[in-house]
Amino acid sequence: MAKAHMSRDIDSARACLKATFGFDSFRPGQAEIVDAVLSGENVLAVMPTGSGKSLCYQLPAVLRGGLTVVVSPLIALMRDQVGQLREYGIEAASLNSANDAAANADVRRAIRADRLRLLYMAPERLVREDTLELLADAHTTLLAIDEAHCVSQWGHDFRPEYLALGRIRRELGDVQTIALTATADAPTRQDIEGKLFAERPRIFMRSFDRPNLRLAMRPKDNARKQVERFVAARKGQSGIVYCSSRKRTEALAEALQKAGIRALAYHAGLDGAVRSANHDTFLQEDGVVMCATVAFGMGIDKPDVRFVVHADLPSNVESYYQEIGRAGRDGLPAETLTLFGLDDFRLRRQQIEDGDASDERKRVERQRFNALVALCEAPRCRRQTLLAYFGESSGPCGNCDLCAEGVETVDATTEARKAMSAIARTGERFGTEHLVAILTGQTGEAMTRHGHDRLPTFGVGKDRQPGEWRSIFRQMYAAGLTTLDIAGHGSWSITDEGLAVLRGEKPFEARKDALWAGKGEKKKEGTRAVLATAPEDAGLLAALKALRTRIAKEIRQPAYVVFADRTLVEMAAIGPKTLDDMRLVHGIGEAKLGRYGRAFLDVVLAHRD
Repeated sequence: MAKAHMSRDIDSARACLKATFGFDSFRPGQAEIVDAVLSGENVLAVMPTGSGKSLCYQLPAVLRGGLTVVVSPLIALMRDQVGQLREYGIEAASLNSANDAAANADVRRAIRADRLRLLYMAPERLVREDTLELLADAHTTLLAIDEAHCVSQWGHDFRPEYLALGRIRRELGDVQTIALTATADAPTRQDIEGKLFAERPRIFMRSFDRPNLRLAMRPKDNARKQVERFVAARKGQSGIVYCSSRKRTEALAEALQKAGIRALAYHAGLDGAVRSANHDTFLQEDGVVMCATVAFGMGIDKPDVRFVVHADLPSNVESYYQEIGRAGRDGLPAETLTLFGLDDFRLRRQQIEDGDASDERKRVERQRFNALVALCEAPRCRRQTLLAYFGESSGPCGNCDLCAEGVETVDATTEARKAMSAIARTGERFGTEHLVAILTGQTGEAMTRHGHDRLPTFGVGKDRQPGEWRSIFRQMYAAGLTTLDIAGHGSWSITDEGLAVLRGEKPFEARKDALWAGKGEKKKEGTRAVLATAPEDAGLLAALKALRTRIAKEIRQPAYVVFADRTLVEMAAIGPKTLDDMRLVHGIGEAKLGRYGRAFLDVVLAHRD
């Protein structure tokens, strides 16, 4: 939807991009959006995480003057972005409840004096009468709504307080607005348009593809050990391990610590001071692994997260995409690993059924979760399956586990018929473990009490291990041959599609690698992603990171606020000899050159000597 020709303002924007932010060129899609904002248009921009959404309103704010009001859902994100902007020499501040009264008073004075270019606040603060009066008297030229999917009931993180933003926009005189999000399917986009804009805005849709992310999924086979092996192979890298419960975050963090990895826990139930300290440590230091619930996520702007692991399955495709998108925001290689099992499927489905959402909402959530199950059991390139969900088509990516390791299917019709026979002969009243015990001929009190050791199906699957039968049940479920009783105790029943296979009318193909899950896992998970750093640069890069960590602690800001990983990698590779040479390095604008250039140059020169 880009214009054929951009305005002359874009030339000034490119000059500002280099001088202020230290970037030689726009990322794909940024120039068109910046041009539309500079031309006074209202904009809805759907761009993947890591594509530089914030620059689309920050750069116009610097160029045009006036006040840009940024609506952000998290105080931590506001703090980090304000710190980053100030490092670039841009006047920015936030009004929030974490500031003391004196700090908020200073911000109000700066607004009245027209000294600020960007003001960050949560929607709850923006709807207050005193805030609206303050902004009505200020020269507010742009309203930027970050995480705009929060306004939609179809969004994966709906927040009721966002619903007032359409009214606030009108009360500020129909102020020009840009709404931004990383994940919005068609229903969500339509909802955002209707709730925020009186007329249809310019819509920019970037590809959802993140080619630098390696996608991988594995069936669970002792999830704790799987996570430990994966993280240990990447020791020294920053990463996030997502868990489905608070208790699990702490248990995994403790297990990783015992394995010699610097791991911390993060969840909403932690003491506020501990949670805040862990958050700051993760942002300010290298090589920290955060074991967290989804309470840790939205607004995490750390660009050098090298991996994201899901120890438990996310709730839907949008959440999965949003969470893996926190890795590799600097554009360098990053990895993802998602573990899944039948317990995950049951938990997520039960959460949908037990929720208080409308029947229509539950229907949509079921479809979204089914799409995630299909991604887990995908028989082709994972990226193809993921992008297809968002309406994009692509060829095999070569950067996912299925492309790298291949996918081999086998005829599993006989196994499926045996499994469904066990389901049918037990009256569709039993769960996975009891059925697996029947198939593998395991005796026990429950087996004898129900008389299931006398069934014709008892022991017919002794040729396979219990884990292989669990995989058969999982793949039958993914293929729609069977369903789980979510409200009950996880009992299986057979669908019409399954009956056709059971009667021998249709075949059933299973993924061979998933069928024998657990074999060869250690080798696969140990594969390590390598940053684009030559061996001779490694010592210099380590020294540059050590300096960055020291400075970050001194100024109490995340490490990337000083310099992102990409900047340090380029610095080590280029080996600048003068301060003027430092301007050639990505991410070094004039303000940062003046503030940090000499210190980092001295490290480079000392390393060369």
